[in-house]
Amino acid sequence: MPEVSFMAGETFESLLKRFNRKVQLERVMKEVRRHEHFEPPSVRRKKKEAAKRRKSQRDSETVR
Repeated sequence: MPEVSFMAGETFESLLKRFNRKVQLERVMKEVRRHEHFEPPSVRRKKKEAAKRRKSQRDSETVR
């Protein structure tokens, strides 16, 4: 879990801003959302394959 320490003379808003930035950099929220609901392995595989297809389609369009 990301931690930020309070510095002398720092406002709460700047502390919150630093904390939010640290959370985003460590991709904490992405992991939380991913674990929010159970996803069976078969669904995970299908999503991964679909992402691969989208990526290959996008790459083939840029070559043209």
